Amino acid sequence: MSAFDSLFATGINSGKRVTNAIAQASRRTGVDFNYLLGQAQVESSLNPAARAATSSATGLYQFIDQSWLAVINQHGDQYGLGWAAEAIQQNGAGRYFVADPTLRQQIMDLRNHPETASVMAAEHAADNKAFLESRLGRAAQPVDLYLAHFLGAGGAVKFLNAMATDPGASGAAVVPAAARANRSIFYDRQGNARSLADIRNS
Repeated sequence: MSAFDSLFATGINSGKRVTNAIAQASRRTGVDFNYLLGQAQVESSLNPAARAATSSATGLYQFIDQSWLAVINQHGDQYGLGWAAEAIQQNGAGRYFVADPTLRQQIMDLRNHPETASVMAAEHAADNKAFLESRLGRAAQPVDLYLAHFLGAGGAVKFLNAMATDPGASGAAVVPAAARANRSIFYDRQGNARSLADIRNS
């Protein structure tokens, strides 16, 4: 086998592992496979080692540090990660932290493990769905779940409530921190702020 053939086969096997991990997460949690697959495609192009340039977002589902620590803290014990969940604490401001730097790095590195990242993304989506529906008073659609992953559940509620009132309002004005980190989503190529409706529908 040539070096090219070996590299090609590795790529196929890696892609198969990712889709198998997503399918397994869907079966274990009941979260729709197509939603999970689509989210991973958007977030990382199915690359488990992807890293964002503008934030701490890492892995197949581009979890930022705080979101990852939160979901591991809440659901890790269900998936044999009790050691990680027990190491995660919250300070007085509600931020998650791990006192041991080596252990913290081990927990953060799990974002690059397709099976762990996929099942945590599924659990995170289920949590967000319940939160959104309780606050919005309607069924959460897949795009709403993506907004919750992207903006945080509270940010998504703020975004969606603002859109219900004024769909043409600037998304950057509603969630400015997210807009600063993701200019290509919140602004068009000419630098004009995109509307809430335009962002949700794109």
